[in-house]
Amino acid sequence: MTAGISQTRKHRTSLGLSGHLLGVVSLAAAWTVTFAGVAPSAFADDTQSKQWYLGAMQAEEMWKTSTGSGIKIAVIDTGVNPSTPSLEGQVLKGVDATGAKGDETDDYDGHGTTMAELIAGTGRGGGLKGLAPGAKIMPMRVADADWQTKEKLNPLDTTDAIRAAAESDAKIISMSFGNDFALDEEREAVKYAQSKGKLFFASVGNEAKKGNPVRYPAAYEEVVGVASADREGKVAEYSQNGSTVDIAAPGNDIPRWCDSSFQSYCDGDGGTSAATAIASASAALVWSAHPDWTANQVLNVLFDTASRDWEKDTVSKYLGHGLIRPSMNILKGKGDPGDPDVSPLTNEKTSGSAGSAAPSASASSQPDDKAEAGDATMAGSSAETDGGDRTGLIVGGVAVVLVLGGAAFVFARKRRAS
Repeated sequence: MTAGISQTRKHRTSLGLSGHLLGVVSLAAAWTVTFAGVAPSAFADDTQSKQWYLGAMQAEEMWKTSTGSGIKIAVIDTGVNPSTPSLEGQVLKGVDATGAKGDETDDYDGHGTTMAELIAGTGRGGGLKGLAPGAKIMPMRVADADWQTKEKLNPLDTTDAIRAAAESDAKIISMSFGNDFALDEEREAVKYAQSKGKLFFASVGNEAKKGNPVRYPAAYEEVVGVASADREGKVAEYSQNGSTVDIAAPGNDIPRWCDSSFQSYCDGDGGTSAATAIASASAALVWSAHPDWTANQVLNVLFDTASRDWEKDTVSKYLGHGLIRPSMNILKGKGDPGDPDVSPLTNEKTSGSAGSAAPSASASSQPDDKAEAGDATMAGSSAETDGGDRTGLIVGGVAVVLVLGGAAFVFARKRRAS
């Protein structure tokens, strides 16, 4: 039985529409005001030059201090192709939760590979230059709605993927996928991930003009819901809004892999999918710079340093705590990490911390036949070469997210990439 929305509301006060309208006036200049005097990076080709947010977020300057080295990120998506030039050596062993032929390296859409490059792409070969190029990716493959309706696949693949990510040594979970209905099994998996000290980001969805439905897992209180913002710092018109929004990141005008052939990139909006990947990469930069912090402390700093023109104790239903700004911590040392054991999402004590193996009653339901994500890089990719330096950061790249169709399946869920 699925719980009502009221049971998954996050514990905070919303600003509502008036707060949003006041906010965008000053937030429209947030990227330029915050980063005044910073010249855009010189990219290797036209595709990479479209990654406007790297210059706005002072990526090149942050990489002198932190590249995300030492941080592993579980990407729950359509799979990740480890053989693109930008991802060679960046992809670790993951898990395929679909129950279909192939494995987690068989990206059937290009969406998951796009997300992985947005997070940790090195930029080699003119590919996407990730915001955290020193981080590593653990792919967790799940099925989209279209695939679910065509074949008999594991109906609880997202639940199994979240549990596998929780059992792995990834510190961050990034999920640019969503369902329109909550599931008890998925909710318990999310709680289990929190008990293991994971920091979980998920997209709030791209259907603000199509009923603005509540999207899961972003709506679960243990998950950071990410909205999409444009170049001026305004919320994207398609970005879903409400109590599920915790923070906003760049999502407009970000290219993507056109399809699963990986021959070229296409222009478009990355949407809340891209915003989620960029938020996850931002967390990796901060966590890499402060490896002893817990997930709660990393998130506290991201909330504390977000760009906004309202009190930090309240949030906007459109932009959450504001526009994500990891440079405020990386370059200026700002941000209060707060209590390591109290979640800034719920203001409640959490049972897990970074790297912990806190026992959980739900741990026994982890399928015995699910392989744990390991440290070895995927076959076909080069050996790891990250050392916190800027190797491979000379060439940039691109990526965007497809908004996949949402067909109903098990428990009347509608699953979409966001």
